[in-house]
Amino acid sequence: KGLKHFLSSVPQLGKERFHKSQHFGCSNGVPLFVGSAKPGIGGELLAGQEIKPKYSVYPRGQGSYVPSWVAFDKQVLCFEAYFQEAVPQARDETYRIRKCKIYFYLEDDTIQVVEPEYKNSGIPQGTLICRQRIPLPPPDDDQFYNIFHFNLNQQMVLYSRTFTVTDCDSFTRNFLTELGVRLNDRAAVPADPYSNLREQIEKSMKPLRPYERRDTLKQFLDHDRKVLRFYCFWDDKDSVFGDPRELVLHYFLADDTIEIREVISPNSGRDNVPKFLHRSKLPKCALARMKQPGEIADRTLLNVFSSTSKGERYILDSLKTGAVREEFYKDSHLTVGGEVNVWGRKVIITDCDDFTKDYYHSKYGIEDFTPVQYKAPPTPKPLRPVPPYNGFGSEVDSLSSCQGLLPKPPQKDFRKFMEKDRCGLNSNVLNFHAKMVTNDPVDRDRVFIISFYLCDDSISVFEPPQRNSGVLGGKFLERGRVKKPGQDLFKSEVSECFTAQDLYVGATLCLNNKHFQLLDADEYTFNYMEQHAEEFPKANVGNILSKLRSIPEEKQSEIRKFLALSDPSNTGFIPYESFRALLMGLDCGLSEHEVLVLGRCFSEREQPEVDAGLMLAVAQDFLKKKHFEELPDMARAFAHHDRHKTGRLSTKETRTICQAFRLPLPENLLGGLLSKFTDGDEIDYHAFLAGINWVEHPAPPVMPEDTLKLLFALPGSKPKLVSQSLLNYSVLLKKLQGKPQVLCISCTF
Repeated sequence: KGLKHFLSSVPQLGKERFHKSQHFGCSNGVPLFVGSAKPGIGGELLAGQEIKPKYSVYPRGQGSYVPSWVAFDKQVLCFEAYFQEAVPQARDETYRIRKCKIYFYLEDDTIQVVEPEYKNSGIPQGTLICRQRIPLPPPDDDQFYNIFHFNLNQQMVLYSRTFTVTDCDSFTRNFLTELGVRLNDRAAVPADPYSNLREQIEKSMKPLRPYERRDTLKQFLDHDRKVLRFYCFWDDKDSVFGDPRELVLHYFLADDTIEIREVISPNSGRDNVPKFLHRSKLPKCALARMKQPGEIADRTLLNVFSSTSKGERYILDSLKTGAVREEFYKDSHLTVGGEVNVWGRKVIITDCDDFTKDYYHSKYGIEDFTPVQYKAPPTPKPLRPVPPYNGFGSEVDSLSSCQGLLPKPPQKDFRKFMEKDRCGLNSNVLNFHAKMVTNDPVDRDRVFIISFYLCDDSISVFEPPQRNSGVLGGKFLERGRVKKPGQDLFKSEVSECFTAQDLYVGATLCLNNKHFQLLDADEYTFNYMEQHAEEFPKANVGNILSKLRSIPEEKQSEIRKFLALSDPSNTGFIPYESFRALLMGLDCGLSEHEVLVLGRCFSEREQPEVDAGLMLAVAQDFLKKKHFEELPDMARAFAHHDRHKTGRLSTKETRTICQAFRLPLPENLLGGLLSKFTDGDEIDYHAFLAGINWVEHPAPPVMPEDTLKLLFALPGSKPKLVSQSLLNYSVLLKKLQGKPQVLCISCTF
């Protein structure tokens, strides 16, 4: 007994499904057996039971377990078929062959039958069977059609109607072939006798009014909104009160129509009519008189029978023996210099626009588009002499009062004002330090700031107050445009005023009979003039180098001797002040500003060494004041970007992470810290984060003056002081010679 029980329980080893199917049910209170087609326990078939699948079974792809309604979504098999329909109670036909298409949807085994609609068939066509699952014919009506029931050259019974499958599309053929279905050969569709008879009758019919098709759609689609423009004139001098008339001819390539508009000049005395010629086709040969409506028709009628009692009989002339053919203007008939007959008016084409020239050049290869001169050149306008300035008001106001009866305020250059007005930190104001050129010992020591406003070319002079100088500081000259000296006061022309190009270091300005010498400029002024070197010749390095190349040979030898004495160790650097004294002493034709530009371009200033501990203390002070506590998140970001776990990242990646976390440090301070922790091109980010961590590793407090000194001592914190820098004259000599070769002190200048 025990062995038998063990053997009977062996098939249950490893089994996990033990559910039971519902075999009994109730209908109207009567118990019924409804599970004849259901499996046993755990989905296993009972003895002698065969369950047929309800849906088509498709071979799954390797590793694919998606359901069929996902794998075969929007995939349909298309079969061509026909069925024969008997036609009782008809004299001309006994049966009818109706062609249709059978669509099989792979996602749910549904079938749809559609019959294409034919013109004048008289039969309700379209969808014969809506999309649904179709059962097999009896006695297998408990099953439905699936994909394996389809093949070519076979019959299928769909709802008691027999369809013969004749062909399928390429997708269907490939799909069935991959499933392993061997397709039969294509079947021919039998001819429908009545349809053939109707087709022969329609071909033999000759309509009384044959339709003549004129295909103008292609021309419209190719040339829509493309118009040729010609400039013309019509000489109407022979008529009473006639004169030459200027016209503009538009040729529409979409339908070969022409439109002419007249150019009405001001004060011509003519009414401004909308169009000289409405858009229409223009005949080449103008008729003597206009044809009445109906006098010319597209088709000719022949009177074949005329009787007072039986009436008249007309037929259409298919040979068009009496048709009137007119030749209209085409694009090939319009040329520059040619004539156009506009209903008896000779219009001469004088010129055309650029699009028309390109069109004729590409289509007809025409190169000559010389315009026709048909009118005399305009007479020059007489000069309007302007009376000299009388001293009342400004010169511009007096000039505007002479230009009209109603004086208007002078117009300013609004575009220049919008471009050169102050915008954020860009002030567009050139500031120069100046002193007064005088023999008075009091005025000789006064310091002035001359500001030039680029938006309106105005100048203002301000005197900073100096303690114990005996002179009150403040505004010395009101902002406004200043005239250049040496000009006549009472003249017709507007006086010339100072411009931005007249202001440079070393220049002497005469402002209202006071002479000022410009000594220096601020960093913004130097940068602006160097960035716009094409506007300021004194700040153009190319022009300065050209002047140096053109100095005489005697001065070149003196420069060589000076460079040899100033740099005995051949380092390539000399102090800027020595180089400036050399150029200014030799009188090379360079101004003070040009020498300063050379010094700014070729000088190198030594930066003082900054203590790393002080930099970290200042950085922690900034982070502490901003309450920056995202250093642990930055450490995780650094560790995430460190793929190889080396503890180092490139300078670019480190700066990017700092910018992503918006590290509240000045740019020059952050750059200085990164340079301190840089080893080659990589940064030890652990040491960097530990140095700026003000929570775990606090640094000693710093004073505000120490912070300011550090920020100004860092690179890029303040402009270059040319007087405290060294001039790299070796690079300057290379630029002068234009050859990238190694030069020594004894090389020629």
